[in-house]
Amino acid sequence: MLQIYIRVFSYYLRYWRPTLVATVLTVLQTPFNLLKPFPVAFLIAEVLPSMTKPEHGLSLSLPTGIESFSPLSIHFYKLSLAPYSLPQIVAACSLSIVALHLLAAWINVASQMLYYRVGLQGLLSLRTDLYTHLHSLPLKFHDSRRSTDSTYRVTYDSMSLEAFYSKFIFLFQSAKDLLSYITAMWLLDVKLTLLSMAVIPLMILTFRIFAQRIRDQSTRISERESAVLSLAQEGLSSVKMVQAFGREPHEISQFGFAARQSLDAKVHMQFTSMYSSLITATLLMSSTAAVCWMGGQHVLSGTLSVMSLMTITQYMNMLYTPIDSITSVGWDLERAAGAARRCFEILDQPDEVPERPNPIRITGTSGDLVFENVCFGYTPDRNIISNVQLHLIPGQTVAFVGTTGAGKSTLLSLVPRFYDPTDGRILLDGVDLRDLEKKSLRNQISIVLQDTLLFSSTVRENIAYGRSDATEADIIEAAKRAQAHEFIMAMPNGYDSEVGERGGHLSVGQRQRIGIARAFLKNAPILLLDEPTSALDPTTESAIMQTIEELMKGRTTLIITHRIATVHNVDKIVVLGPGGVVEEGKGPELVARGGFYANLYQSANLGELSRPS
Repeated sequence: MLQIYIRVFSYYLRYWRPTLVATVLTVLQTPFNLLKPFPVAFLIAEVLPSMTKPEHGLSLSLPTGIESFSPLSIHFYKLSLAPYSLPQIVAACSLSIVALHLLAAWINVASQMLYYRVGLQGLLSLRTDLYTHLHSLPLKFHDSRRSTDSTYRVTYDSMSLEAFYSKFIFLFQSAKDLLSYITAMWLLDVKLTLLSMAVIPLMILTFRIFAQRIRDQSTRISERESAVLSLAQEGLSSVKMVQAFGREPHEISQFGFAARQSLDAKVHMQFTSMYSSLITATLLMSSTAAVCWMGGQHVLSGTLSVMSLMTITQYMNMLYTPIDSITSVGWDLERAAGAARRCFEILDQPDEVPERPNPIRITGTSGDLVFENVCFGYTPDRNIISNVQLHLIPGQTVAFVGTTGAGKSTLLSLVPRFYDPTDGRILLDGVDLRDLEKKSLRNQISIVLQDTLLFSSTVRENIAYGRSDATEADIIEAAKRAQAHEFIMAMPNGYDSEVGERGGHLSVGQRQRIGIARAFLKNAPILLLDEPTSALDPTTESAIMQTIEELMKGRTTLIITHRIATVHNVDKIVVLGPGGVVEEGKGPELVARGGFYANLYQSANLGELSRPS
């Protein structure tokens, strides 16, 4: 737990200057808070009783212990000796109440605004670190968890840091007030002060009993809220499928169950908080009753003046406010610690595709790729691909075909280092990919996927996503080469048209052309095509393939497809089966061998013949 506290505050040490200024202001506020009880106590205990006497005179008797309190207090009480009338003294006492409040309040406003700003800056730093680290983590990490869980940690769990800081600052202020009030009470009556402090060990014991329970319940709430968010996002993003299969009751039932679990977790934590607060309030009231009883005994015995008792009583009320606040803040810190732990779990995730300490930055490549005994598996005990030996010469197009699950997409993912081989190596221009800077390596690669990923922005921004410095002319030229310019100009706002969430305003073919335009604009020497036409109808597929053939010219291209006819005449075909490469060669040669590829080719041709016209 201490480690979490230290890590949280490491974010705020970055902003130590405004924090120091705010702390100084908080300390300067203390004298004004300490003076607040005196005008009221003086007015009630000394001034008002004097006004009921016929002579309307004011006879001052200094309260017990005030001599040791401060010269300022003695001077305040001796104001009655000055030649002021009683109404003037009443007015002065009343105005001093407002003046002390305003002075303390404005200092408090200044310090709180500084603390608040630092808190938000710390939150911004944590969110940025989380988002940055999530982008640096390999696909293996993201494949193993729901994206909504990561989203929840970035957007909601991270807010615990700001809450953590604000509550801790409040804790510091409460502790400062607590010490100042105890000091003031001690100077007035030691026994009453010790009696009022007797409740503190009991409060600490109560906190220790409930702290772990609240921390665990807070973590459970975050986990269940994350599950609710995941179900809501998944159900709403797939609403077309849900309605098509009539699964609305099932989805609603799942969501309701998750929401009820979250509700139950919140109810349990609320009950724990209220139960602990009830115990705390009972302890405070018992202590108040004990102090009032003993204080009354002291007044009756003549060892304590009424004014001193009134001052101590007000200080005691002020004292119990920070004690109660410290307890409440303690619960809040435990709740925040549970969420903070989930944030640090992300930041502690290692990068399983790390960069070398001094990676090689490349600005260009011929596209010469060599796979040397490449093996890869998502788990140590099972390889998806084994002992792959390949050499792609610059400008060559190599197609990967084979059965589902043979590792075709995985093999492509090794080239931009989304994953690293578990054994063997991949060389680019004779250099191991692991020795290259990831960013500069990926700058040499363009990717076109089966389901083109578009962002909820304009056509222009989606085409230029891989090259932020592209000019308008560059974007239009790329769109023309991808045969996308005509349909873009037919849209209401042309290149400024919004494509909708995940490109929902466009057809599949249009989205694919936007993705190809993006690849044209990037103009990278290595091209990766992962099932670029499998979701298209034959007519659209034929048109897209013409565009893709234009894109492949002069580039080292790796293409995956189940459509054998589209790659039959490329430079080389690699057939993948369980465990690795089964065959490789040109399409006609592989058909002549009568092996695995020949069967695939034959089946594909039969499928084409049987397809309705």
